[in-house]
Amino acid sequence: MANESVRPDHRIILDWIQPNALVLDLGCGTGELLYMLIREKSVRGQGIEIDEQAIYRCVEKGLNVIHGDLDSGLTDYLDQSFDYVILNQTLQQVRHLKPVLEDSLRVGKKVILGFPNFAYLKARIQLSILGKAPVTESLPFTWYESPNLHFLSISDFLQYCSDSGITVERREFLNERGRISILPNLLAQSGIFLVSAPK
Repeated sequence: MANESVRPDHRIILDWIQPNALVLDLGCGTGELLYMLIREKSVRGQGIEIDEQAIYRCVEKGLNVIHGDLDSGLTDYLDQSFDYVILNQTLQQVRHLKPVLEDSLRVGKKVILGFPNFAYLKARIQLSILGKAPVTESLPFTWYESPNLHFLSISDFLQYCSDSGITVERREFLNERGRISILPNLLAQSGIFLVSAPK
């Protein structure tokens, strides 16, 4: 697979994860990221997904994915049993964000999160000027089709980490042009973070 065809958020996550790591991908969808991690980084990977059709697609790729609801917890997994837990485009869709994140930080030595930034400039304009729920590249669903339950911004997440003692080790911000470094809460469509549990 050529680098050009890899989603920018997937490329960042691929770059962050060490070879041969043990990875748990929560809400892995149809398994594109997990498949690339296994192929490019030789990780030992497992996924959890709630959508049965997506699981069939994962099985077709030869991936180890189980059916599960993240809101039910990760009680079957021991503390620090994975090098990385991934929650890419998942956190905003779980019903109970705080326990899911706490469980991820318990099970993983490090957690990688990616989510759409609901404070992105185009979203703000649609809401404030048009008076309509925003639809953008990173928020492609209409209000009645959206799986998103939590409407967090990059600043919201960073404040949550600060308040909870979560260490943000790395961060990257993306918009339609690629990676950005200035005014991410305003100009980024999405944020990707590498975090670890409070000491």
